[in-house]
Amino acid sequence: MADVKPFKAIRPRSGLEGRIAALPYDVYSREEAKREVMREPLSFLRIDRAETQFPDEVDMYADCVYEKAHDLLWEMVEQGDFVEEEQDCYYVYELVMNGRSQVGIAACASVDDYIGQVIRKHENTREDKERDRIRHVDVCQAQTGPIFLAYRSQPEINEVVEKVRADAPLYDFVPPDGIAHRVWRVMDAQDVEKIKEAFWKVKNIYIADGHHRCASAVKASQKRREAMPGYSGNEEFNYFLAVLFPDDQLMIMDYNRVVKDLNGWEETEFLRRTEEAFRLEDMGEEPYRPERKGTFGMYLGNRWYRLTLKEPPFGTDPAAALDVAVLQERLLAPVLGIQNPKTNQRIDFVGGIRGLEELERRVHTDCKVAFSMYPTSIQELFAVSDAGMLMPPKSTWFEPKLRSGLFIHRI
Repeated sequence: MADVKPFKAIRPRSGLEGRIAALPYDVYSREEAKREVMREPLSFLRIDRAETQFPDEVDMYADCVYEKAHDLLWEMVEQGDFVEEEQDCYYVYELVMNGRSQVGIAACASVDDYIGQVIRKHENTREDKERDRIRHVDVCQAQTGPIFLAYRSQPEINEVVEKVRADAPLYDFVPPDGIAHRVWRVMDAQDVEKIKEAFWKVKNIYIADGHHRCASAVKASQKRREAMPGYSGNEEFNYFLAVLFPDDQLMIMDYNRVVKDLNGWEETEFLRRTEEAFRLEDMGEEPYRPERKGTFGMYLGNRWYRLTLKEPPFGTDPAAALDVAVLQERLLAPVLGIQNPKTNQRIDFVGGIRGLEELERRVHTDCKVAFSMYPTSIQELFAVSDAGMLMPPKSTWFEPKLRSGLFIHRI
């Protein structure tokens, strides 16, 4: 059973939502974040990445940076750029990219569900990244970036969502990237109760994107629990900000690989060794996108090749059966010498949103070979998580990205 509750969101004043809402903090470099804040001074990036308010020589993890984030947030609330709901609500949040819509529920998920593995993960997290967001949450006294969660579609929730979407949206805006965002508020007591009860029937929820933000929110909660031994469990710090999407509306894009050299092999010898595990077909100069699981594209020497796995993965391990794992075990490790893709500096990862042309560009500039992947499916993600396993690094790329600053959860 999943505890997913409504909350009193702090949200942009009507008319400012398009200016305030920003992509997640971790998709920008410091320089890119600074440029974006210069372009749009109200961008929530100035709070999520408050180092944009300081000269470059100031450490982005300095105390003054987190204090600045706190001050900027609550100044915007005080001056009316943000408003705070007077009652607990759910929110229906729709994103439309290239004509494809996905609709989720903005709400608060339970820290105890994460600890008890009702909410399941498929990636490990890095302590240094966690520390940054823990401090951000602690100092701001709020969660500002929603965790992207997925669940198996529930007819009862879908029914309420469609009913609510028949009304005019609270927000409806399109940022410069062309992705449409619409938000509806769920205030009716019966609708709120239907959603809450429907989530109680959901056995498991899955982290799709935002593992570090989720782990940080949980650890920030645990710090508050330690400081309040008699906590009841109902305090806001026992929950974290999330948007939950049904599995049948999600799209996972390919997460491609580029490698800087051939590990000392000549091209002809590299191709011969590749053929030990894969059938190799020359596809010419047109970019090749794999059309099914078990096939891979490879760009080498100005030509594209289709690689088809000769033998399926052994055993029933759902993580080992992922295409990203197969490529790693059959080619990247034994032939290219990349034993640990998480730490090896010779490999890089390119999100599918950037297209196959980016793979060609990298091979023509700083890399020697590129691999286009068939996307991991949401069902594969569920299977790995349910087995208590972890995916290889960079297995999934979700688009579109949730905006930060549309919903803030005061803790």
